[in-house]
Amino acid sequence: MRVLLVNMPWSPIDLPSLALGILKRSVDEHVPDGSAEVLHANLEFTDWITRRMEFTAEDYEYYALASYFMGCGDWVFSSALYDDPAWRDDEFAAAMKGKLGASRMRMTRELHRLVPEFVSEIAQRIVDDAPDVVGFTSTFQQNTAALAAARQVKRLAPHIVTVIGGANCDGEQGATVHRNFPFVDYVIRGEGEAAFPRLLAALGEEQPDLSTVTGLCHRGPDGVSTANAMATSPLPPATILPPDYSGYFERLGASVARNWVEPKLVVEGARGCWWGEKHHCTFCGLNGSFMQFRSKSPDTFYDEIMDLARRHRVLDMYVVDNILDMGYLSTVLPRIIESGYDLRLHIEIKANMRRAHLRTLSDAGLIYVQPGIESLNSRVLDLMDKGVSGCQNVRMLRDGAETGLSVSWNYLHGFPGESAEDYDPVIAQIPALEHLNPPVDLSARIAIERFSPYFNRPELGFSGLRPEAHYRFTYDLPEEELYGLAYVFEAPERGIGKPTVTALNAALAAWRKHHADARLTQADLGDRIVLVSKRRAFEWRAMELTDPYEIAAFRLLDQPHTPSALTRKAAGRVPGGALQEDEVQDLLDRWVGLGLVFTDNGQYVHIAPSAVNEDLLRLDFMRHRHAPRVEAPVPDPVPGPAPVPASASAEPHMTGV
Repeated sequence: MRVLLVNMPWSPIDLPSLALGILKRSVDEHVPDGSAEVLHANLEFTDWITRRMEFTAEDYEYYALASYFMGCGDWVFSSALYDDPAWRDDEFAAAMKGKLGASRMRMTRELHRLVPEFVSEIAQRIVDDAPDVVGFTSTFQQNTAALAAARQVKRLAPHIVTVIGGANCDGEQGATVHRNFPFVDYVIRGEGEAAFPRLLAALGEEQPDLSTVTGLCHRGPDGVSTANAMATSPLPPATILPPDYSGYFERLGASVARNWVEPKLVVEGARGCWWGEKHHCTFCGLNGSFMQFRSKSPDTFYDEIMDLARRHRVLDMYVVDNILDMGYLSTVLPRIIESGYDLRLHIEIKANMRRAHLRTLSDAGLIYVQPGIESLNSRVLDLMDKGVSGCQNVRMLRDGAETGLSVSWNYLHGFPGESAEDYDPVIAQIPALEHLNPPVDLSARIAIERFSPYFNRPELGFSGLRPEAHYRFTYDLPEEELYGLAYVFEAPERGIGKPTVTALNAALAAWRKHHADARLTQADLGDRIVLVSKRRAFEWRAMELTDPYEIAAFRLLDQPHTPSALTRKAAGRVPGGALQEDEVQDLLDRWVGLGLVFTDNGQYVHIAPSAVNEDLLRLDFMRHRHAPRVEAPVPDPVPGPAPVPASASAEPHMTGV
């Protein structure tokens, strides 16, 4: 049985598809007489479109990531899905007026007019390859492109079996896709490396029993869509195969995109979220159907990293885990350090990790971290159920600067129950933080995402949800079917109003503008602490702390403290020179005024990284403007997540293969 796995636009071009890499291996190793190849149609598209119009890497990233919550990438390919180059062009233009600049509007409408020709060509190429089964992955803004190609393949060659899966096909979304698009023979929901080989095995039987394929959507003789129950538990980590990226780097090397990007490998150590199992962040729909955390054995994960690096001679990698397995700090990472490989990796972590942990990450090459900061106010973070404080998040930024980590994070607002009083003190202190990594963009109002507590529990503050407007001018479906298809939903605005949002974004814009020139460092010389500052809001440039009590207090503020706790602990370190709590409060107020200390919710933490050649540690190579999130497989024959738009709420879940 010959299987062709297709990665349509707008999958990122600098990364091979992890999900398809896993599915290829699962077919090759677990399907008798089965073989799979991957068609990198996203790269085919870059070559096709650049022969017809001026189109750049920044343009591709816009449709792949930046415009996710406006749906521009999906709308572009809706013309091919409905075989109409003018499909709802007027509705799109009216809806996007004021949201898109004139040049972006022109390009989007021109792409919309052109892409039916590309889909026809790629479908013909698929048919000419004569596979028995073609599988399309659908994650983020791949849905209409994947559906359009499946439609054209079925039109040209009805005997070719069409399958679709990925993060856009998890749960009810997959059932809705199958119910409404009859040219898709099967939809796989859930972890694809298990279900896809079972489907192929069943198709090889004379009388296939499709009811045994967990999560599968299929049709009976009457044409009625049936959705099998999804798995009740996720795959054990020992059964998760390493990816096979054969062909990706060769195809990239022959593409115009080779001049656009530095290719990176995608590796996976764990699925799920150990924090989310206990406290599901209220806005996060990231994990889809399975939150349960499970990770590969340290030996397995280390071997996979090293094997991929050797095989492809690539040292830049995305670790797609939703959260780092803390056990890897003492197992996998020390082995990477000892290996001598100069790896550069992006990883997601929790923001309350200590400096020693961050040093281990840095030494192992995990120098691009996304700690999920989202806010610098404890009360708002409590509304998110993040499990960290504002001071801990600021400490993360400080320690990241000191240990050479490039910290990628987003600022979110719009949480039910928040108020201007939660934001005003943070806004006032942002000028003091300009030497630390700013968020990747201005603050964004949260989107309501499927699988998040805000979606599933209206008592948390959101009810009467409707699919976002872009679904309505992209798909020809009634509202109730759009509700099943959608990942992002409209909801009444909650939380802070426009004046506070404007003030917050003005402060964040200034932070981003002045960060490159801002400095604050401290050098602890034992009998004194030397502080050096270069920040536009503060006139002082250098000062020394020489008073023993101030030195002790500053050292204690390496970690967040309340005034009372600081008073008590400092007294133990400087018995003869202890201060009263009101005197300590005066000292803290003075330090806040000098921009040495950040305060939130009654806690204080100093914000001066140690003087360790900070300029040389400011890394920007792999920082994407839209905080990357990468595809992680889990569900179906065509998988899961890729980088996600960080400037909007949370990333779409990573449960698809």
